[in-house]
Amino acid sequence: MHLLYEEDGELKAGTVLERSPASFHVESPHGRRSKIKAANVLLAFERPAASEVLTQGAKFADGLDVGFLWECSGAREFGFQDLAREYVGREPTPAEAAGVLMKLHSAPMYFYRRGKGRFQAAPVATLKLALAALEKKKRVQEQVATWAGRLGKGDCPPEIAALKDEILYAPDRNKAETRALEEACAQTGLSPARMFERCGLLTDSHDYHLKRFLHELFPRGTAFAAHDVPRAPEDLPRAPVAAFSLDDIGTTEIDDAFSVQRLASGVRIGVHIAAPALGFAPGSAIDAIARERLSTAYMPGRKFTMLPEDVIERFSLDHGGELPAVSLYVDFDADYAVLGRHTRIERVPIVANLRHAEYDVLNEKFEKKEASGLAFEDELRSLWRAAVALEARRGKPSAGAALDYSFHVENDRVRIAPRKRGAPLDKLVSEMMILANSAWGELLAERDVAAIYRVQSTGKVRFSVHPEPHEGLGVASYAWMSSPLRRYVDLVNQWQLAAALAGRRPPYARNSDALLAALRAFEVTAARYDEHQRGMETYWSLRWLLQESIKTLEAVVLRENMVRVEGLPLVVRVSAAPTLEPGALVRVEVSGVDLIERSLGAVYRETLGSVQNSSEEAGQKA
Repeated sequence: MHLLYEEDGELKAGTVLERSPASFHVESPHGRRSKIKAANVLLAFERPAASEVLTQGAKFADGLDVGFLWECSGAREFGFQDLAREYVGREPTPAEAAGVLMKLHSAPMYFYRRGKGRFQAAPVATLKLALAALEKKKRVQEQVATWAGRLGKGDCPPEIAALKDEILYAPDRNKAETRALEEACAQTGLSPARMFERCGLLTDSHDYHLKRFLHELFPRGTAFAAHDVPRAPEDLPRAPVAAFSLDDIGTTEIDDAFSVQRLASGVRIGVHIAAPALGFAPGSAIDAIARERLSTAYMPGRKFTMLPEDVIERFSLDHGGELPAVSLYVDFDADYAVLGRHTRIERVPIVANLRHAEYDVLNEKFEKKEASGLAFEDELRSLWRAAVALEARRGKPSAGAALDYSFHVENDRVRIAPRKRGAPLDKLVSEMMILANSAWGELLAERDVAAIYRVQSTGKVRFSVHPEPHEGLGVASYAWMSSPLRRYVDLVNQWQLAAALAGRRPPYARNSDALLAALRAFEVTAARYDEHQRGMETYWSLRWLLQESIKTLEAVVLRENMVRVEGLPLVVRVSAAPTLEPGALVRVEVSGVDLIERSLGAVYRETLGSVQNSSEEAGQKA
């Protein structure tokens, strides 16, 4: 005896080997043996063979009109054998019954399943809607295929062109336009960006990367919400100093300034930090803006500030104003040992905004103990000497020996200037910020006021609401407070510091949900900003290679075939390279620059020596 049965939603046939009251042991036409529950058996028959009933049944089903079957079935529930009997006008053969069953199984829009081998015809209205939906889906798929074919030939349909940005940055795969592009990309092996470039719709690679950043991090646009400009407090005492700042030429958010006063016992150095926390409070409209952005986002040629420009103008330590600041004063003796320190909230006269472009000449002058005649040179020299002493006392360098790079983009041309970390002017700024951040972190810890600390232990850097050591800097606690115009963490900490200095209850407790949420959100957002900044530095480095028509490069081997390009923040994979030791200096040939993928093709040409040899040669040339 043979059986027609259902298993895992499929119709199967097999020959009975053994039978029990509740099940059958059957063998499939392919020799597979299995146990079938009696409840799953739809039809038992002697002829034809199990291997033939499905073949013959499928052939019979091909000749059946599902619409005619639906019309014949009526509104009541029925069994497939009953419908087969009515259709053929006699007792159906096993193949005919199986064919009707297959047809019913394959038409779920026409027939609802009501049990094993039992069905009911769909209502007229429901069937019409289902058939209309099927027809629409068919037309859409035909349209998708047509659009994909045009895209494959480099012709972008206007319907897809109109959704270019959405498809590139936030694709909706339920839309036919998106599916058409994906189908064309699968057929051609091109990425969506490459496809649009091929169709002539993506002509500006920088615009492509910038829009991706904006879609991801500023989905509602970069404009600030309507707000009132906060008033700076007017009743603060005036500081008896003439403070000045030192920043890059493009800096508009001037967070920090310095002052130097000569004392009989040595020198008093003031570190003055802009105080926007005195102008608006947590929960205010301006706080909501800062809390949403969390940080200023930087990239070569542009930036997106955390605070609105009118708020920055009110609190930035710009030349000519007497501006609210939190000031840390540290007294040093003649050998720059610390004698004491104190903190004040006050109005600080800002007499100059110095710029690195003019003052970097002092890096060499200080090391050679020469003078340049620039204004504030003596004050900067005192700051540098104090910085050297502070660094030695900490036992940790404020900066490594690696290079930083400044990118200057103007009129679509880029200039890249290497900047060695640890130069005198960089050191003095770094050390003064470490001094302020660690001193105020300790102050809040001593007063048991919550803050967000930067912690480093066992080589890992993280944020914490507990005052733990920063091993990399060699300080007992380190709370970011030196950039409240640019980083939300610093702004939060400044609110806490201002409350502690005034003897008020601070806005945030250590277990505050708002404080912990700000910590986590800042970490995530700052990482995304940094990732994009690095990506755009890579992009402009590649643009510089094209701009200057660079064909060969010198690079230092990092590992295997990965090298770091000399003079640029680029790490690339080199092809055709022999086994090279880390630190080897090699020459590579530029084989291709891809601005869309932000990648550089490089081919090994020769080994030049080691980094140490290269440095000696560079020194001799200088």
